[in-house]
Amino acid sequence: MDTIYALSSGALPAGVGIVRISGPDAGMALRALAGGLPEARRAVVRALVDPESRDVIDVGLVLWMPGPGTFTGEDTVELQCHGSRAVIARLIESLAQWPGLRMAEPGEFARRAFLNGRLDLTEAEGLADLVAAETEAQRRQALRQARGAMAERLLAWRETLLGCVAEVEAQLDFSDEGDVGSELEVASRLRGVLLEVRELLSGARLAERVRDGFVVVLVGAPNAGKSTLLNAFARRDVAIVSAEPGTTRDLVSVPLELSSYAVTLIDTAGLRETVSTVEAEGVRRARVAAEEADLVLELVPAGQSALAADAPATSGGPDRWVIETKVDLVEGGDLQGAGRHRVSAVTGVGLRELELALGEWLARQGVGGSAGTVGAVAANARQREGLLRLAERLESVLKRGQPRGVDELLGEELRACLRAIGRVTGEVDPESVLGAIFGRFCIGK
Repeated sequence: MDTIYALSSGALPAGVGIVRISGPDAGMALRALAGGLPEARRAVVRALVDPESRDVIDVGLVLWMPGPGTFTGEDTVELQCHGSRAVIARLIESLAQWPGLRMAEPGEFARRAFLNGRLDLTEAEGLADLVAAETEAQRRQALRQARGAMAERLLAWRETLLGCVAEVEAQLDFSDEGDVGSELEVASRLRGVLLEVRELLSGARLAERVRDGFVVVLVGAPNAGKSTLLNAFARRDVAIVSAEPGTTRDLVSVPLELSSYAVTLIDTAGLRETVSTVEAEGVRRARVAAEEADLVLELVPAGQSALAADAPATSGGPDRWVIETKVDLVEGGDLQGAGRHRVSAVTGVGLRELELALGEWLARQGVGGSAGTVGAVAANARQREGLLRLAERLESVLKRGQPRGVDELLGEELRACLRAIGRVTGEVDPESVLGAIFGRFCIGK
């Protein structure tokens, strides 16, 4: 296997640049660059010398970490240098001279960690999410995943299913023995696993929202103040604001962070009947965006009637709030009346209260992501699909066992459940799936 190397720290220039080397020739490379191997897992200061010209490239910290007790499970070296482009470029150039060493591909360090059993696929995906996390909620969820929250649960299910397989085989081979368990005991264990799988799946959508961001859509008639409110939340001019109706004809999205949660706030075309083909398409897109949102804010100028009354989510639909706008144009208006939020994006009146209310709403949605629950463990579509497949297999096994009892086919169906778990953890994933997953990583991770 090749020895790989890459810059593993942030963009240059930086205070420190870290070059990671992993593979069977990592120790050889360190000897050539630093004149020998230091004590394992102890940082020492060394001059880093070009092996051919003998020029000193830089003076920095070097770490020698022999495998398998490393991130990748292989011999690993870390070179901590001054983070200038010139230093890192010369260091990379020196490493490229050696046969058997090559630049790492995106995600190759993490992929080797997976292939060497240092982490399973769910932990690797959590690690990718942790690197990409932009909000506190995303960080918490990704860290739980990277530290094995789902892996622990999958391992427990696997052990239970292995016990059930052993029980079924024992019943087939030793049915006349008194100490062999009954099919009722097997069914009870399987129902317990199925209940936990369903519980985890129930929080999968929430976990994806924490990871990808909640969607809040602004709707209303033309000139209701949607674009002005969007600009106020964004703290910059994102959307064009004009007194002319129909100015916004397409969706305008702004990513925000509210109460540690990622949010995408979407401005839409004003809802009205129109003969303009372009504006009609904008209205259609506005309605679709509202249907797919997590929360709809219907904006209504002060003193006018809403298109729809305040309504919570029903049959899976989005929550809906009515926001009374332009209250600065109404004399003596009470900012809190009839259960509505009343704001003026021009004067700022009511904006802070609306932002706090949105933060409280997000916190209520994100309860499933707290440390004490399992709801937000399933954080991506691949894992959700695997868990759905596992649930279907378990349901099939339970249905088969009830009328027929124990037979050889029951044991094979239980093994199919084990294979479904293996697909989530990566034990039986095809090469194309692994390539897609680890290709999301940056080079050097």
